[in-house]
Amino acid sequence: MKKTHDILMEARTALPALTASKERKNAALEAIARRILSREHEILEANRKDVDAAREKYGQVMLDRLALNPSRIAAMAQGVRDVASLPDPEGRILRREVRPNGLIIDKTSVPLGVIAIIYESRPNVTSDAAVLALKSGNAVVLRGGREAFRSNAEIVKSIRLGLEDAGLPPELVGFVEDTDHASAEELMTAVGLVDLLIPRGGAGLIRRCTEHAKVPCIQTGTGICHIYVDESADIPMALDIIENAKTSRPSVCNAEEVLLVHEAIAEAFLPLLYERLVTERKNAGQIPVELRLDPHAAQIIPGTPAQSEDFDTEFLDYILAVAVVSGTEKAISHIAEHSTGHSEAILTRNSKNADMFTALVDSAAVYVNASTRFTDGGEFGLGCEMGISTQKLHARGPMGLEELNSYKYVIRGEGQIR
Repeated sequence: MKKTHDILMEARTALPALTASKERKNAALEAIARRILSREHEILEANRKDVDAAREKYGQVMLDRLALNPSRIAAMAQGVRDVASLPDPEGRILRREVRPNGLIIDKTSVPLGVIAIIYESRPNVTSDAAVLALKSGNAVVLRGGREAFRSNAEIVKSIRLGLEDAGLPPELVGFVEDTDHASAEELMTAVGLVDLLIPRGGAGLIRRCTEHAKVPCIQTGTGICHIYVDESADIPMALDIIENAKTSRPSVCNAEEVLLVHEAIAEAFLPLLYERLVTERKNAGQIPVELRLDPHAAQIIPGTPAQSEDFDTEFLDYILAVAVVSGTEKAISHIAEHSTGHSEAILTRNSKNADMFTALVDSAAVYVNASTRFTDGGEFGLGCEMGISTQKLHARGPMGLEELNSYKYVIRGEGQIR
């Protein structure tokens, strides 16, 4: 098993080959996409073993995060090609200033260098992270969780074969085989070797990284996402949006976890919500949503009495915390107290309330009359994403190519002295 330090050194040593071969980037990504598709059987067989080994530890919703199938493999390859079709951020002039003394100052986009990512469960992160790093001119070192080890290893093998097909060093994509905590700690403290660390997973992983990292670190992922139903909301549309945000894929970070309902429509709206998320799903043989209700909501519909921690929990399951609020300002203050800064939505036909909500809710993505499930690199036109940043520096929201570049100033003169 190769040491983490050696993998980082190999990635940094390989980096100049990528910078010196911009014209080969898209060819490499196309080769990677082909290799992923041609090695579908190997990837799915490895994934089957991972899922089988995880059945005793994980519930069905979390197994869904881990599982691959032919359509997800195809989506993985398409994501690679989508990134290839995007403009290359490396070397782009962000701003040009011509000074009175004749100096030309270009603020120029440049890669970060070596990016390390520590992630859990979802094998598609392996390809997303690798291709975004490569396209933006960076090397990447991947450290996945043991629950997806076999899947990640086969995907990395496909990526490295694609790099070799394009004449680029496979060490541009490093893979840490050691899944013990020690390897994660080594990435967190690899000063001078790691230019950016991205943890992508549960709250525990992100907290460990932000508390212990000595290298620059981005907080990503944890999503206590809120939807507020205003008194003027279009009720059928609201029910459709809530059902999508909660049940289309509850195991992901952009799924709704908390519902806030204006008190003026709670008596009429909550029974319709119960019918949609509980009764209709039971009758259709689907998993019903467990509604955890604050005292006001519990007077209107049946459900589980909410505990205080339910409004601070990323359930990643068919569970929804529900509270009744007195209006838009109260909804905003509730979100400010409980949100993780990921994604929030207001459902309303009142433009003033919508404007107030978008101005005062301080999250990475703020929606009006749309599902929070759109907070995703692909849906935002980024091809895919390295993660969803819930902080403000240097990146916020879905992290695509631009967020994997920094900048430097290039100054051209004709003998000027100061």
